[in-house]
Amino acid sequence: MRDVAIIGAGQAGLQLALGLQASGYGVTLVSDRTPEQLLAGRIMSTQALFHDACTTERQQGLNFWEAACPPIEGIALSVPHPELPGQKALAFSARLDRPAYSVDQRLKFAGWLREFQSRGGHVMLENADIQTAERLSSAHDLTLIAAGKGELGQLFERDVERSPYSAPQRHLALAYLKNVAPRPDHSAVSFNLIPGVGEVFLLPGLTVAENGGTQPYENVLIEAVPGGPLDVFAGVSGPQQHLALMKDLLRQFLPWEYGRVQHAELTDAQATLTGRVTPGVRRPVATLPSGREVLGLGDTLVLNDPLTGQGAGSAAKAAAIYLERILWHGDRPFDRAWMTGTFDEYWSYARFVTDWTNALLGPPPPHVLDVLGAAQTRPGVAHAFVNAFNHPPQFFPWLGDPQEAAQFVAQHSVAQSASA
Repeated sequence: MRDVAIIGAGQAGLQLALGLQASGYGVTLVSDRTPEQLLAGRIMSTQALFHDACTTERQQGLNFWEAACPPIEGIALSVPHPELPGQKALAFSARLDRPAYSVDQRLKFAGWLREFQSRGGHVMLENADIQTAERLSSAHDLTLIAAGKGELGQLFERDVERSPYSAPQRHLALAYLKNVAPRPDHSAVSFNLIPGVGEVFLLPGLTVAENGGTQPYENVLIEAVPGGPLDVFAGVSGPQQHLALMKDLLRQFLPWEYGRVQHAELTDAQATLTGRVTPGVRRPVATLPSGREVLGLGDTLVLNDPLTGQGAGSAAKAAAIYLERILWHGDRPFDRAWMTGTFDEYWSYARFVTDWTNALLGPPPPHVLDVLGAAQTRPGVAHAFVNAFNHPPQFFPWLGDPQEAAQFVAQHSVAQSASA
């Protein structure tokens, strides 16, 4: 039996820890919070897992909340008209082939941490630092860092070629709401793109309830271009002012969404969050002062803006890839070559997520607008675009190439005609 240490108890760290534990590995997991503290704490993200990422949880039997969670059945994209207030310049929607799900990470991480402990897993409760990593690496065959903030994240060198941004491209404001009116037709991620101003997302999910159980809710995420008219949350004094500001912005910019949230309330006293993310990629292996090497995992190495809703799903896929490679490696040493190869396998997928997300942080080029325009009248194009959220490599090569974009539209138009 081999011993593995994982610093960080988020989506990637917990999922990998539980997978290794189930395969007979000795696992030490470092968490900075107990399950009770997680459940009582502030919301952490606007997570969504599309089908392929959900599959990684199902394969490990970790989809504890799926039956109770409202499904996300599609994606709807809208662009407000710049000259006609209250009207849309562009709009389309399509169903996902298989639903996505959004489970409040307070609920999921607390449940998974309890599961790990109930199976006999060793949990260290502390704010890990370099000394923690030194102690663990000296006593384990492999040490992974799945906590990207603080000095542990800084151990990993920034990959300049893969990191075009040195500052946050959006300022974020998030709230979890109850009593939100449902969308007509089917549930969806409502993706509202306001050129030059930012983006607003609404999506259903499952969160904690005051009685200790669960309840459905709606994520509302505002991604504000810094200094723009959505960037108004810096001086917010409390949760109710946060909610009032959100409602007022939706009333001004997206009245069709305001109609859904005008009577909404916060799910709990910890249901608001503001923040910002500097997107970037780090090199996968770090050397501790002792000379021992550790491997990064999840957003320690690949951190994208939440714009495309891929953060939790990418972490789940990273955990699945790392688990498979650790199991296949047997009793051979976890040397730098193996560590680099493991990350490279993950990067062969994650690079598409990074390129797609970084592209959307800038103004959409004409060929991308052409695809979105075609999606309004050609259901085949809308269906292909929406379902690429489940597998972002499908956005390429057309996302970056006008000729490929034209072929993409033509291909799906032909497919649509043939099916008709």
